[in-house]
Amino acid sequence: MQASKRGEPPGIPAAGTPLLDIREICKAFPGPDRTVVALDRVSLPVRRGEFISLVGASGCGKTTLLRVIDGLEHADSGELYLDGSRLSGVSLDMAYVFQEINLLPWRNVMDNVALGLEVRGIPKRARRERALEALEMVGLAAEAKAAPYTLSGGMQQRVGVARALAIQPKVFLMDEPFGQLDNFTREALQVEVARLWEKLGATIVFVTHDVDEAIFLSDRIALFHPAPGRLTEVVDVDLPRPRTGYDVRAHPRAIELRAHIAEHLRGASVAAR
Repeated sequence: MQASKRGEPPGIPAAGTPLLDIREICKAFPGPDRTVVALDRVSLPVRRGEFISLVGASGCGKTTLLRVIDGLEHADSGELYLDGSRLSGVSLDMAYVFQEINLLPWRNVMDNVALGLEVRGIPKRARRERALEALEMVGLAAEAKAAPYTLSGGMQQRVGVARALAIQPKVFLMDEPFGQLDNFTREALQVEVARLWEKLGATIVFVTHDVDEAIFLSDRIALFHPAPGRLTEVVDVDLPRPRTGYDVRAHPRAIELRAHIAEHLRGASVAAR
């Protein structure tokens, strides 16, 4: 495994300054009986143009970390840097794709995609042009005037991706965006996201429970243990790209990676008991 060397923190960066630098993030949630430590000194540099997935058992802090990066949660300690500048609060340079897309039913598809642009004060004509361009990227330009409730679950999720694309962010944060879809739709959207990432050179931090999904999409996979939530290893996914042209799951290296990650997750499950 091309992971961190023994004795080094698991998120050691490759050469070059990271676009997103996560340093020693801690976050705890006090409760009536005990305090839950969701994140314990998590450090992870994310390179420009990288697709990195966060994988681990439920309760290991993956979504909490994503929310801290986006400014939806406040870290108890630690620092975040984007392009060398320290982040504080919600950043307009981030786009968050939720598992629950929550499209506004009284807005048509285009107006839902344009919502983030409206919040940013983009003029109406420009935001409609950018929304339509984003819908074209995900193959939904023909549905621009449709009501969101007339779309399938997969199409609604593509609207959510288009909404993020329209913002033209520096970093995409994606929280299990395909977790509630059927396998066929999920795999189709994985291919779409892979192609968009390759086309745009985007930087994506992606939360998933699906190991095969992480292997198919990622440059690196950050593995987490729960109780307390901590980053324990970062694995390089050294498989050829583009991965849309061959059966990734059957590749010998993918099989090796899957076995290693599964062993890690089993160890996390035992440790959390």
